[in-house]
Amino acid sequence: MGLRAALAVTATLALCAVGAATPAGAAPASRPSGPYVNPVLHGVADTFADPSVIRGKDGWWYAYGTSDPLREGEGTPHWLPIVRSKDLVRWTHVGDAFTATTLPSWADTAPGLGLWAPDIRYVDGEYRLYYVVTQTTVSPDRDDNAIGMATAPTPAGPWTDSGAPVVAPRGNGGPGNYLWTFDPDVVTDADGSQHIVYGSYYGGLWTAPLDPSGRRTTGPATQIAIDNKFEGAYLVHRSGWWYLFASTANCCAGPTTGYSVQVGRSRSITGPFVDAQGISLMASRTGGTPVLRQNGNRWIGTGHNALLTDLTGQDWIVYHAIDRGDPWLDEPGGINQRPMLMDRLDWVGGWPVVDGGAGPSDSRERPPVVVGNGSTDVSTGFSRWRGSAGWQVRSERDSGAYAVAPAPASLLFPTGSARARVEADVRGTATTALTVRAERGGWAVSARLVPSTSRLELVAGGRRTSVALPAGFAVEAWHSVVLQVKGTTAYADVSSARLGDPVATLTLPAAAPTGSGWYSGGVVGTAGSTVDNISALPIPSRPLELEPPLRLGRLDASRSDEFTGSAIDPSWTQEGGPVPATVSGGSLVWPTEAGDLVGPGDGGTSLLLRDVPGARWVVETKLTNDFGVDTVRNFQQGGLVVYAGPDEFVRLSNVAIFNTRQVEFGQERSFAGLLSWGGSIVGPPGATTWLRIASRASGSERLLTAYSSNDGATWVRGATWTLPLADPVRVGLLSQSGAGGLVSFDWFCVYR
Repeated sequence: MGLRAALAVTATLALCAVGAATPAGAAPASRPSGPYVNPVLHGVADTFADPSVIRGKDGWWYAYGTSDPLREGEGTPHWLPIVRSKDLVRWTHVGDAFTATTLPSWADTAPGLGLWAPDIRYVDGEYRLYYVVTQTTVSPDRDDNAIGMATAPTPAGPWTDSGAPVVAPRGNGGPGNYLWTFDPDVVTDADGSQHIVYGSYYGGLWTAPLDPSGRRTTGPATQIAIDNKFEGAYLVHRSGWWYLFASTANCCAGPTTGYSVQVGRSRSITGPFVDAQGISLMASRTGGTPVLRQNGNRWIGTGHNALLTDLTGQDWIVYHAIDRGDPWLDEPGGINQRPMLMDRLDWVGGWPVVDGGAGPSDSRERPPVVVGNGSTDVSTGFSRWRGSAGWQVRSERDSGAYAVAPAPASLLFPTGSARARVEADVRGTATTALTVRAERGGWAVSARLVPSTSRLELVAGGRRTSVALPAGFAVEAWHSVVLQVKGTTAYADVSSARLGDPVATLTLPAAAPTGSGWYSGGVVGTAGSTVDNISALPIPSRPLELEPPLRLGRLDASRSDEFTGSAIDPSWTQEGGPVPATVSGGSLVWPTEAGDLVGPGDGGTSLLLRDVPGARWVVETKLTNDFGVDTVRNFQQGGLVVYAGPDEFVRLSNVAIFNTRQVEFGQERSFAGLLSWGGSIVGPPGATTWLRIASRASGSERLLTAYSSNDGATWVRGATWTLPLADPVRVGLLSQSGAGGLVSFDWFCVYR
């Protein structure tokens, strides 16, 4: 059950039911000077969509964003803007990947060109930047989108386009009809091979192998996620699994943007990917476990993520979002303002959790541990490291200063604990080891990169294990090596750039050190060892506080209905005209109506509504439909509604979206004189689906959170929308958005 058990809410019956102190002598954990508050690019970029992040070999962190103006009122887009930071909190704009005169030669520079969704990688000594080119000269058509790639000797450039698409425009049966070849993500598999993932709603997500240069695909593509649900793929490898993070719903609906991130996992890059309930991301009733969704604070539309890992091994998710009070960069209805956010990401039962399940933060947060005592990129010096006198400092364009051992030497720093993480960038033919050791008693754990045998070795106590590095491992290029000791487990890996795609991993039991004493960590090198970006830090032992499960309260029988009569109970208000439904066999049977509540007025559709008790309540229904699977039934749906008026409501439905069946939680509202609609996606539906909306007050607002279940026992929490608390609401049922379907409701329950 894992994450489901941790985050599940209380199931119902089939019918309505009545940190420790630092040891003396230890170095304090390294942190920036203070906490951070989202958005992290405040004062640098008002919008920075689709962020991708890397730690450069020079010790700086670099982020890359979609081409937009960076600031309100600027007007002119930056072609893939680049910002950098030492601490992931204070950022500076350092340039753009392209200018108007250096755009890819195969990009159609006519109005409408966009360079979107960059993905940054470091492979075999060069930086590789992948991106969407929305208009190309490959065909005479418009919107013939493709994936491009550029290389650079440093993270800031200069960037040189490869000269042709990596993934060319994919025609789909007629002039001007192209599958959406968007949102590239490139990873390295354990055998050293390169793979690209790309795609979007129109066409689905696909993966294909790349040649070693990363410029061309070398085999057929494999679809890994169904069309009409996902985009913005991001793959990472953890504990033997590939995790596919993918965004879903509308990225850019201004004040009603419900963009969010869901996840599935697989043993292979080519799938099959399944969610926490074992449901495939290729299924018509599509799987996907929500990992990042709006929670009722200022941030909505939380999506298109990347991941990074700080120097203590803590993962963080970076993504864009929209401030619901300031949704556009300039004029209403124009460019959506999507700044970059960052939040802590943990793994619970094998599944990712953002901020303990709370979602995006808007308050002061503890920052990532990436700078300070116990870490150095060599250019900042390492005089406080024991053994520093035995190393020579050299420099180059990419990494800046780096260290070379002319004879066997070490660089060690006190960690204060055997629970520690050591990292270093390593290159060359000399054997280099990372170690965590006790100052007394002989306890030690080491990870050795041995180029002469092309192996990674891990030694813990009397145990030793090793794994071969992939064929063609480029010893002359920088690689990141990690050694981590937590409890009685030692872990080591090698990757190109700490981006969650290691080419070698090892794990061993590590005997717990006995007694008390000082501990240190660092690098032990042989003659010729070449290192940079060294860190040796204790791993904080902070308990993870998970969001508590939903508590239903007691049933309000006077506002509930189990449809046991022979007609619709007169306590219901029939809004928008008589409801064309019947009560039969203990169910409300309601043919889907042609109208849709979305849009000005009531859309010619009807609702069943009733009052709710105050601000804190939960409403629930169980429904079955005849939508089937795989066929197009746009956009037939049935579900719950919280109704303040025909243009101010939220709707939670099991809906047919082309070939998929999804649980959508949407809102319609007016903002800045415009009527806006947008939705977010909850958990996978079933042939029978259970839906809940929970209401609570926060200040002057009513927070409305969606839940769904496909078995009545395991519930998935979705997004939160808000309505003014002063606006009276009613709750009820609907069946609409396309004639010809049938929805059967087993009950309607209100808890308070």
